[in-house]
Amino acid sequence: MLNVLLLTSGNGSSPASDPFSLVLPIIFIVLIAAMWFFGGRSQRKQEKQQAEMRNNLQVGDEITTIGGIIGKVVSIKDETCVIETTRERTKIRILRTAISRVDVKAEDSID
Repeated sequence: MLNVLLLTSGNGSSPASDPFSLVLPIIFIVLIAAMWFFGGRSQRKQEKQQAEMRNNLQVGDEITTIGGIIGKVVSIKDETCVIETTRERTKIRILRTAISRVDVKAEDSID
């Protein structure tokens, strides 16, 4: 396509009057807009799923943090929660935003 643009503009016509000189920038603009739209859409969808998972967190859920710590939720406050991580019942207070995933829901676990 670039060869077509170079060949048509080299025949003495001005680039402004050449219809092919506008095609390439328009294609680039459309491609960039499509990438921005679809890329942002999937990111917003993923953020929404993460927020929903954190809002539905319950005491007793087994979770994994973004740092790789695995534990069971003991209590939940506004922006934090406390998890137990070992058989010795070591408790760690973490931010809710640090929760990567819920491995086992409280109603699914059997003690």
